[in-house]
Amino acid sequence: MTGYQSSPLPRRRSVGVDVGGVTVGGGAPVVVQSMTNTDTADVDGTVAQVAALAKAGSEIVRITVDRDESAAAVPRIRERLERLGLDVPLVGDFHYIGHKLLADHPACAEALAKYRINPGNVGFKEKKDRQFGAIVETAIRYGKPVRIGVNWGSLDQELLTALMDENQAAGAPLTADEVTREAIVRSALLSAQAAEEIGLPRDRIILSAKVSRVQDLVAVYTALAGRSDHALHLGLTEAGMGSKGIVASSAAMGILLQQGIGDTIRVSLTPEPNGDRTREVQVAQELLQTMGFRQFVPVVAACPGCGRTTSTVFQELAQNIQADLRRNMPLWRDKYPGVEELKVAVMGCIVNGPGESKHADIGISLPGTGETPSAPVFIDGRKAATLRGADIAAEFEKMVADYIEARFGQGGRQAAE
Repeated sequence: MTGYQSSPLPRRRSVGVDVGGVTVGGGAPVVVQSMTNTDTADVDGTVAQVAALAKAGSEIVRITVDRDESAAAVPRIRERLERLGLDVPLVGDFHYIGHKLLADHPACAEALAKYRINPGNVGFKEKKDRQFGAIVETAIRYGKPVRIGVNWGSLDQELLTALMDENQAAGAPLTADEVTREAIVRSALLSAQAAEEIGLPRDRIILSAKVSRVQDLVAVYTALAGRSDHALHLGLTEAGMGSKGIVASSAAMGILLQQGIGDTIRVSLTPEPNGDRTREVQVAQELLQTMGFRQFVPVVAACPGCGRTTSTVFQELAQNIQADLRRNMPLWRDKYPGVEELKVAVMGCIVNGPGESKHADIGISLPGTGETPSAPVFIDGRKAATLRGADIAAEFEKMVADYIEARFGQGGRQAAE
């Protein structure tokens, strides 16, 4: 797994699940996953987006399988990705007719690394148990794990009604929200129990319970974690767009992760029109990295700016360095093992600039308003150079590249050994 950083925080003990070579739960690092928004029947478009998500760092990618054309496309997508050298596991997202699609398209059932079932719409009334069982039996036949994904937007209404009636008969000790939360948790647990009774091993079951309000998510997963040792997939559904979606997802999942709850996460951002789908991967990585659970890309420390930093030089340099590091990481992960641990500082004035730069592996303290037009550069805690003139930014970027080669390149690794 990429750049796992041991955390001193205790993790909830869960059963490990192998999803196409990626371990979810069982003490493994928290896994980042995402989902395409292409028409899966569009092989070219889906391959391109899966590849982009995988290169951005998504360790599992979910795709919609909603009709015959999309099911027929799955093995072709898998084959194309393998030709590109991408072995990222693909998860099939099934609703309503998943049992039929898996039965009619065995190549799809084989090509997928995991099936996602929503117990709220896998079937209704007398068909529910039969169709749920058919998907589980297919998973058993092909040796695939299953995510039982409850969503409050499509919650099993029979179960919810029964629990509401029970609560009313008991004098309504619980609020409607509390009963709904219990229905979500119970739907996941009962479905997992049913899958195990059919014969699906416990180490092939992942549970999720998606809601769209922060406090509901915290309450539901806290209850679920306390009543089960299944691996858990975290995500705030319908989180929203832009900063709203980022803040809501980070707040909800941050609380749970801090409590040791969660084995794999997805940040469900609504993209801007024609926006970059990989943004949700970047946010998930940054959440885990900020909390100290994983390390994906080098850290760039930069000051927020104040009246001492009226120039935009340090802002532009920090932006360029960060963009360059993230852009190169897909190649650098193999070429420079350990480079994700790098710490760079780009500071804007003398107040905290030298000190912060000394704490980084390589850092620069740019001149603030009214300061001497020079920029000391610190490498491994020691002053290594002083840059001046119009090319400070370009010179520092080159120094960062040289430092990466010297420390993480083959020569640097041999010297360390």
